[in-house]
Amino acid sequence: MSHKHKNPFNKNSDELDIKQDEPAENTPETEESAVESKEEETKSSDNELQEKYDKLNQQYIRLAADFDNYRKRQEQEREALLKYGAENALKKLIEVLDNFDRGEKALEKVEDCQTVKDSFNLVHKQVQDTLSKLGLETIETEGKEFDPNFHEAVMQTPTSEHPENTIINELQKGYKMGDKVLRASLVNVATAE
Repeated sequence: MSHKHKNPFNKNSDELDIKQDEPAENTPETEESAVESKEEETKSSDNELQEKYDKLNQQYIRLAADFDNYRKRQEQEREALLKYGAENALKKLIEVLDNFDRGEKALEKVEDCQTVKDSFNLVHKQVQDTLSKLGLETIETEGKEFDPNFHEAVMQTPTSEHPENTIINELQKGYKMGDKVLRASLVNVATAE
């Protein structure tokens, strides 16, 4: 019996047992793998976006809460300032009321008109000083040029004695606190004849 052995080095194509690379066919398994890979990438991207959104949303919620707390604190401080600012003013005016009460008792037995005038002037000066300490200022008028920001012209008098738009006299005092006008002065203004 003779055995024929295959010689791998034999170049006979019939006997060659060498496989050539075949192009890979798109099988359902490889398509599924590609789809799964894309889905994982999309999920990963979606998860990153969701995390960023959640983080920004939490920051926004905290910022909104902080702003709301700030607004409430400011409102409370403003109310306290008004309340205690008025309290401070009232404490200073109580002293003036005390002097009115003392003056009233003292005037019951006084028959001299000059004493009454002096008492009145003293208390009036104390009121003015107290209000001045609180920031109240009298708006200057007579001899000044009319300024609609501080004065209200209720009369106009044609005259050649005063320059035009000059305040001739004050009919009611005006007051301001700093730059804010609390009450405009009522004035008579000179006009050309």
